[in-house]
Amino acid sequence: MKTMQSNNKKAAVALSGGLDSSVTCFLLKQQGYDVVSITAKMVDDENFEQVAQNAKKVAEKLEIPHYVLDLSEDFKKNIIDYFENSYKCGKTPNPCIMCNKTIKWGRLFDFAINELGADVIATGHYAKIEHKNGVSRLFPASDRRKDQLYYLFELSQEQLGRTIFPLSGLVKDDIRRIAQENDLPSKSSKESQDICFIKKPMTTKKYLLEKLIPEKGDFILEKSGKKLGTHEGFFQYTIGQRKGVGIAYSEPLYVTRIDAKNNIVYLGTKEELYSESVTVKNFKTQYPTDEKSMEVLAKIRYNMDFKPAHVEIDGNTAKISFKEPVASVTSGQAAVLYDPVDGHLIGGGWIE
Repeated sequence: MKTMQSNNKKAAVALSGGLDSSVTCFLLKQQGYDVVSITAKMVDDENFEQVAQNAKKVAEKLEIPHYVLDLSEDFKKNIIDYFENSYKCGKTPNPCIMCNKTIKWGRLFDFAINELGADVIATGHYAKIEHKNGVSRLFPASDRRKDQLYYLFELSQEQLGRTIFPLSGLVKDDIRRIAQENDLPSKSSKESQDICFIKKPMTTKKYLLEKLIPEKGDFILEKSGKKLGTHEGFFQYTIGQRKGVGIAYSEPLYVTRIDAKNNIVYLGTKEELYSESVTVKNFKTQYPTDEKSMEVLAKIRYNMDFKPAHVEIDGNTAKISFKEPVASVTSGQAAVLYDPVDGHLIGGGWIE
């Protein structure tokens, strides 16, 4: 590829040194942007030093400026503390959404725009932004398997107006090919893991056992209130979990509810996992709309299929009624709504 004539726009890329963010830098430079890269320091450990070195190698290869922004205090307060406190309260957190809201499009966004004078920021997210009549909307990326709209519902119109996603029209094979053909240092890098501050071989369960104090409590059968056994700490369980419950019963049992205050884990049959509706707090649409009642597609967690539903919006509360019951509605997760015609993201909120 030949570098196009400069378009006089400065783009700041959130660069982790991995495949997606590296190719993002490469593509923007090819498109004529004045590209700078920012690596956010999330955790003060040896793992970050490797991330910073990987990112620096990419920046040097592409001959673009590279900045390291220490956000470890913000990350501790907004992500790690939130993560641990959610489990303390019997909820299952979603740190990626909170990181996008408070870190990437929080401090990093502000640094890029206000300190570096960037016109736009860019990331390696798989999503597409369309601007029409002064309104910005998020649409699915070409690679539907990687689509990340769910994690971006908290972004504001101001943030979307100054964000670009260069990978929106590519699939993963395209991105690997671009990295290989242009000998980017990240060409052989592996997929990043979901929870960036819990590194293998550490698991979420082991991490929580180190951070929280487990107290024995009761397993209670949801439909009868009968005690079935003793658990080793409610925060080790999540809604819909079957494996690891370890209770003998006439049919398979799943975690149906967690009462953190009384240290109870409720169990029930698969049928008891299903709900016909869910109420969502702190709901907001991603763009201005007067619609308070609409047909939508909904997700109550990232790795699920879209479910047809009807939503009634009352201020910052929304009631989502599903056409068919859905399993494992989980407190602490996000419910995100999409347009059933073209798939754009309408808005979302948090399940209480």
